[in-house]
Amino acid sequence: MFASDPSKLFELAEFAEEEERRRKRAPWGVMALLLLTGLALMRNGSGEFDVGPPQPASAAAPDTRTGMGTFGTSVAPLAFSAADRIRIPAIQVDAPVMPVGLNADGWVGAPPADNANLAGWFTGAVSPGEMGTAVVVGHVDNQRGPAVFYGLGALKQGSRIEVLRKDGKTAVFETYGIEVFPKNGFPGDRVYGSKGTPELRVITCGGGFSKKNGYDGNVVVFARLVAVN
Repeated sequence: MFASDPSKLFELAEFAEEEERRRKRAPWGVMALLLLTGLALMRNGSGEFDVGPPQPASAAAPDTRTGMGTFGTSVAPLAFSAADRIRIPAIQVDAPVMPVGLNADGWVGAPPADNANLAGWFTGAVSPGEMGTAVVVGHVDNQRGPAVFYGLGALKQGSRIEVLRKDGKTAVFETYGIEVFPKNGFPGDRVYGSKGTPELRVITCGGGFSKKNGYDGNVVVFARLVAVN
């Protein structure tokens, strides 16, 4: 997991951007397994809130369209640029994004749990707006209460997600599905596999909760690039 010192986040972002230009990306079959393992660490909820985080409705399951949004046209993929900030107006998310990679144990690091309003862009995948599937993760809660993606399960098809990039461009995504998947038997290929278009997955913990094991699933938002600002 990356250091939580805010003064180092910009250095980490620049390092991740330069490193990504040089290295080859691992096959998604490997990365999906590693990402799933990393998300299993995101179990910081207290389970003591009066109301738990919203869970997706069955009607929010992904549709079968590819590469098209309500704008009616496909959008050309962008070049690489590190993610800087994520905004989801429907659930009042406006949060900085830090790079997260694999820690010393080979698990995907999560943003520091003590910073409730911080998301993580997984540098082992593409950057948001590039061809392929970009991944942004964040905590649903911590010991003090709701965190950045507490409301993720309340999104609906057609919700807008904006990812501000280091190159000054904003990749605008449209949600086309929201589901909860169990951590055991997580469908990595379905969630992370490339659809042949620029896509985004936003992931947090969800499902049932126990103090011993934390959350037993992940809320996954499926979205595709529909505009660039």
